[in-house]
Amino acid sequence: MKAYAFLVAAIVAEVIATTALARAEGFTRLWPSVLTVAGYIVAFWCLSFPLRVMPTGVVYAIWSGLGIVLIALVAFFWAKQALDGAAIAGLGLILAGVLVINLFSRSVGH
Repeated sequence: MKAYAFLVAAIVAEVIATTALARAEGFTRLWPSVLTVAGYIVAFWCLSFPLRVMPTGVVYAIWSGLGIVLIALVAFFWAKQALDGAAIAGLGLILAGVLVINLFSRSVGH
């Protein structure tokens, strides 16, 4: 369970860092740039813990899949970026893939 807590923290830090990266304007704005670098450092540090007990491919699939979905939701609600039907369907498939891995895969090591 501790591995999942660190994985969730890594995902949240990555979403914050990526959101800040969009505001850093090529690292020309100080505080969004600092938040971006700090967020990615925290994300990779937190990601190192689940990698000790879970397969790399599974950890990366969960981390990147949920990160993609959350970034799209942040962009939709906060930055008012539109999502069409194909984008929503694709995000749903990514989320379904993460659920299948977590609920049915023996690789996760529940």
